Amino acid sequence: MCKLFISASPDLWNSKTHSLRIDGMVTSVRMENAFWQVLEELAHRDGMNLPQMITRLYHESIDAGHDLGNFTSFLRVCAMRYLALQLSGDIPRDTRVPIAALDAERILEKTPDGGLPMARTGKSTH
Repeated sequence: MCKLFISASPDLWNSKTHSLRIDGMVTSVRMENAFWQVLEELAHRDGMNLPQMITRLYHESIDAGHDLGNFTSFLRVCAMRYLALQLSGDIPRDTRVPIAALDAERILEKTPDGGLPMARTGKSTH
């Protein structure tokens, strides 16, 4: 089992810091390159660059009443949820299909608790 994971490029777990401006405030986000790659793909799907998408996620989360005390963790969960929704078939793997074109309400009906789609199978992840 471990060979599948330890054979990954060390570049994937190396961290990188991105600085961006949200509402005039400069902020820095440090995450592993693997997360940045997923977030870049997610942004590209809807014709945005990474800072634009992160700013949009920030604003929409605040508008929804979320406390983003740990914004970096929020972004990691966004990346994980994106991959899990692709794996479950709820988001097409074809990156030419924009996320904005999907029926979010239909997808959310399948995960009413907002968890990862894999968790709803009832199988243990341990």
